[in-house]
Amino acid sequence: MNQLQSNMNETICTACGTKYPANKPLPEFCTICIDDRQYIPESGQGWTDAATLGREHTVKITEISESLFELIVKPKFAIGQRAFLVVSSGGNILWDCIPMLTPEVVEFIRSKGGLKVIVFSHPHYYSNMNDWADEFRCPVYIHGKDLEWIMNKGKYIELWSGYEKEFWDYIRVINIGGHFPGSCVLHVPALSPKGTLFVGDSLYIAPGKRHVAVMHSYPNQILLPKQEFLSVYNKTKNLEFDSMYGAFEGQALTGNAREIFQASMQRYVDSYGR
Repeated sequence: MNQLQSNMNETICTACGTKYPANKPLPEFCTICIDDRQYIPESGQGWTDAATLGREHTVKITEISESLFELIVKPKFAIGQRAFLVVSSGGNILWDCIPMLTPEVVEFIRSKGGLKVIVFSHPHYYSNMNDWADEFRCPVYIHGKDLEWIMNKGKYIELWSGYEKEFWDYIRVINIGGHFPGSCVLHVPALSPKGTLFVGDSLYIAPGKRHVAVMHSYPNQILLPKQEFLSVYNKTKNLEFDSMYGAFEGQALTGNAREIFQASMQRYVDSYGR
């Protein structure tokens, strides 16, 4: 039995995609979803498993550039986020997870050199991270401030602390807080002339692509307190980048990302100031 088959009986929340271990009792409600940054659907708590998910969904892989690939579950499942495979000379990075790992995805990633690390924006996308880590035998880096949101503490999980953690080729993950205390962004200088920022929804790119938001809860429209917003802004305002990729399809700003980000943050500053 391979690693993918061995995890088929673990239970997955249908609202957020978080996978719970088979050897522990399930909570009445998903711990991630009952928090006010997510929600329990009106239809109630739902559960599924990897085998069922695999019969009803597939993973679409899209090449954005020769060094960047998008992975997303189709048709949409749970939150519907995408993961990114960042191909780098020093080793490949998976940014965030999707709640499916198929043999086809494994084969594709191995064809690109495998994974050296998995890095997260925040807990909503932990999903089946242990499956990915077990398959590629690579560490999963999560900021220690979000320890309580790890529902399944696999052997490859490594907690880090402080403002940033640098990897190789000047790639670094930066803890900005806000949405969650451990919310992070990933800065990859080599992907664009002034650098690319992967933000999950630690920062949220609006559909019109003219504004970037930062909130405590996006689905429930809960603002950050002023001091928490200012903390996020102070940690991000000096970052150099020209491109930004968010958690969902279509959320991409290329060339003018920093200008849109700065203008958006200034609107927050002005609003909080009043």
